[in-house]
Amino acid sequence: MSEPKFFTTPDPVSLREIADWAEADIQRGDETLQITGVAPLEEAGSGSLVFFDNPVYLDQLQTTTAAACLVVKKHKDKVPDGVAVLVCADAYRSWAKVLARLYPDAMVPKDPGPASISAKAVIDPGASLEENVTVEPGVVIGAGAEIGAGTVIRANTVIGQGVKIGRDCVIGPNSTVQHTVLGNRVYLHPGVCCGQDGFGYAMGPLGHLKVPQVGRVIIQDDVEVGANTTIDRGANRDTIVGEGTKIDNQVQIGHNVVIGRHCVLVSQVGLSGSCTLEDFVAIGGQTGVRGHVTIGMGAQVAAVSVVGNDIPAGGRYGGTPAKPVKQWFREVAALRKLAERGGGS
Repeated sequence: MSEPKFFTTPDPVSLREIADWAEADIQRGDETLQITGVAPLEEAGSGSLVFFDNPVYLDQLQTTTAAACLVVKKHKDKVPDGVAVLVCADAYRSWAKVLARLYPDAMVPKDPGPASISAKAVIDPGASLEENVTVEPGVVIGAGAEIGAGTVIRANTVIGQGVKIGRDCVIGPNSTVQHTVLGNRVYLHPGVCCGQDGFGYAMGPLGHLKVPQVGRVIIQDDVEVGANTTIDRGANRDTIVGEGTKIDNQVQIGHNVVIGRHCVLVSQVGLSGSCTLEDFVAIGGQTGVRGHVTIGMGAQVAAVSVVGNDIPAGGRYGGTPAKPVKQWFREVAALRKLAERGGGS
């Protein structure tokens, strides 16, 4: 069996072009050197571009046989002889810029060829699709739905009645979008469920009475939502995801949650109903946030934390319950010392 390749091998490009894309200076190497692809440090060979930004991988850098390496200034002398050196302000960010130019299909795989509507899709006559919309087999689009130009709806996705989807969006296969308004250039990865009931019950000794959820989900421009993430619609107001926010796989966003602009939520974060994240908040994986909590602008929360109270703007918190990281580190150190003393008694 031949080895499958899912992304087209790029045409060779010169080191000068790579430097321009990366906004980097060529500190060592011939600017006409041809770069034919990218590779990890330990697998790179002639023609390969690599990057280095984590000292953990210093041994791999020092033995790499790559053609060229993106590094920040403080690491440039660690690149072995024979490897061209491209010095940039942020090696990982420059790496991302170069990859986007070499492998554009890996950014958002949305180009299935000329726009087309599959005969195996079911589209209500009351739905409205602009020009150049692609609808793949098995898609169901409900009455009153509106889909903007250049958007791609992947196979077996359900777009509910009245849903509004902007332009140049990608809705991944097996997704469900209902009671939702999407902006432009929104990317929902496979299996996203958006706009279903929030978890709302009036609990009591006679049973738990379901509370109708009558809000919407509003997702603004340039948001990316990872595979199998769920975003509940609001109860009596909207669930909102601000522009530019990036959400990883398997994240749960409860009803009435408000997420600001350019936030980052890593895998398996859980946001309880009615919590608020202001702009540029970053939350590490497997962290839970209690309902009605506000996390201030630019705050960061470490992975596997539990946020039970408000966090001020710019705060750095972690632990269970979450607290300022310096306090958390002191407590962890104190417990370690206590355990060590106890173990010796």
